[in-house]
Amino acid sequence: MHELHARHERSFETNRFVYPVLSRRSGGISIGVNLNPDKICNFDCIYCQVDRTRQSETRFVETDALLAELGEMLDFVASGEIYQTEKFRDTPPALRRLNDMAFSGDGEPTTYKNFDELIAACAQLKRARGLDDVKMVLITNASMFHREHVQRGLQILDENNGEIWAKLDAGTAEYFHLVDRTPIAFQQVLDNITAAARVRPVVIQSLLMRVAGEPPSAAELDAFCDRLNEITAAGGRIKLVQIYTVARRPAEDFVAPLADAEVDAIVELVAARTKLPATPYYGGATAQSESP
Repeated sequence: MHELHARHERSFETNRFVYPVLSRRSGGISIGVNLNPDKICNFDCIYCQVDRTRQSETRFVETDALLAELGEMLDFVASGEIYQTEKFRDTPPALRRLNDMAFSGDGEPTTYKNFDELIAACAQLKRARGLDDVKMVLITNASMFHREHVQRGLQILDENNGEIWAKLDAGTAEYFHLVDRTPIAFQQVLDNITAAARVRPVVIQSLLMRVAGEPPSAAELDAFCDRLNEITAAGGRIKLVQIYTVARRPAEDFVAPLADAEVDAIVELVAARTKLPATPYYGGATAQSESP
């Protein structure tokens, strides 16, 4: 089971933009859609698992090619043919379901200049196949939600069984910049998450880790809970907080996973301090990894 989850290539066979993943968080197959094949991102997270030391052969999204790959992959998974391949033939029966198409990939998907148009085209492919129950999941750092074309894309997601998984890895600006290494202001991310969560419920995904041997401090974790409470106090709706840790080789060698018990303790803290549902995802030897 763990071995299956750890198979996480960015492509499947000859695809350049679309790839299937057995996802622990969705409980089935997730079809990844990579809008950043150039590996350019506006964050430079210390735990990132994208290899940016090597340049990708594909530098730009070719819309027609991406949509062709997505249509073929939707058919391939929905028909069950995928489970005849060597990579997926050992998928347990309970996980043999198409759960979602997930927009993530090798960078921040909302930085794609035609984000709203591409989301609309992907939604149309899903509708044309009668796959209304299949989610459209946006895995995002929430840095671009204030842009009009991104807001249009979020609305299209809302109309097509969409779900936003917004990254929040810190409680303080200092720790945010240490971990996520971006010139973008922490408050901008918080404001964007709050504004989005006022419109629809969002999932918060938080990757916590050891940095130079040290886990997040008690003060940092308290501040993290404070930020979640501020979002909900401002009218934002949070349907779930995902607490996870490093599961694959990170960008920096001074980053290491938390122990399972440490992850569990943070989940308990979040639940107690915020009254929000929270769930753990472990790293290290128990890792079951998937798209970011």
